[in-house]
Amino acid sequence: MNNEKPDLLSQTEDLHEILMQLEAIIFASDSAVSVARLKEAFQDRFSKQELRQYLQQLSMLMHGRSIELVETAEGFRFQVRAKYRNIIAQTWPERPTRLSPSLLETLAVIAYHQPVTRADIEQIRGVTNNSQILRTLFDSNWIKESGFRELPGRPALLVTTPQFLNAFGLNSLGQLPPLQDAKEAFMALDANALTS
Repeated sequence: MNNEKPDLLSQTEDLHEILMQLEAIIFASDSAVSVARLKEAFQDRFSKQELRQYLQQLSMLMHGRSIELVETAEGFRFQVRAKYRNIIAQTWPERPTRLSPSLLETLAVIAYHQPVTRADIEQIRGVTNNSQILRTLFDSNWIKESGFRELPGRPALLVTTPQFLNAFGLNSLGQLPPLQDAKEAFMALDANALTS
């Protein structure tokens, strides 16, 4: 009976140390950290399922704090809770860089209709594509080519990337807002996601 208390205390201290190590790894990373990467960091001591349970416990520890642990397509990261984004924007007014409406429209067409060609984008938007907009999306690594359509000239098919999902705080394309007004939806995502 006397041995149970020290064992329980030891287990609690071990759990706390694991959670603190997870927090340190994610905090120190400049991008989202995948469960596979965390598994490597812990030298395969824990299964992916165990790590997900620890991450859930870490997320619960963050309750009531200004920062939350979120999962995106690329993994886990910390971000400022939505209710504090206005104070961040006031404190650093040059952050974030806002995306132009035409860039958001182009991105919305690709995200909601992928895979699409440049001609598809022009047809859906009703205007000629500005090559700089697509270049910006490629440079941000938010879109990529994914094969070719079997038509004369074999136009490239464009799709979004995991970095796109990560930038907008999404775990999958299924989390995109309903397609009532994609431009408006992406402007809302832009306002929320890029301040994190």
